[in-house]
Amino acid sequence: MTKFSISQSDITTLSVDVIVNAANSSLLGGGGVDGAIHRAAGPQLLAECVSLGGCETGQAKLTRGYNLAADYIIHTVGPIWGDHPAEEADRLLFNCYFNCLRICMKEGLQVIAFPNISTGIYGYPKPRAAKLCIETVRDFCKTHPEIQEVIFCCFDSENKNLYEEILG
Repeated sequence: MTKFSISQSDITTLSVDVIVNAANSSLLGGGGVDGAIHRAAGPQLLAECVSLGGCETGQAKLTRGYNLAADYIIHTVGPIWGDHPAEEADRLLFNCYFNCLRICMKEGLQVIAFPNISTGIYGYPKPRAAKLCIETVRDFCKTHPEIQEVIFCCFDSENKNLYEEILG
């Protein structure tokens, strides 16, 4: 049975199999969690990301963790809230979480930490994103108990409180 936990901390410091990067489509770094992960991982991450040729919204790609405590990074591109009808944005955000978890299964990664994808500058409503995230991850893990632990690493207390309320 998968263990779920919530942390309000710096995702770059977590010692887990894999952390998720809320990346932009270039995968070449940016602001928020994306920039923090690139800075902490070091220049080798940028070199590997250049070779990946970017990433479509809702998709995910795996790299090494380099100077991070995590062994790997899964980069996923969340939807920008105002660029899509609500149902399409929900589908794309669902795909972010689902595709990250599929990579974990394929690569045998058992402990994963997710940031709050798309809720920063991308403007996704935090309550809607939290509900979708937790439902998607819970449902996936029910049928894939190989994933031992999922950490929801929240950037701020607002997200942390939402996740605590939904997880119960």
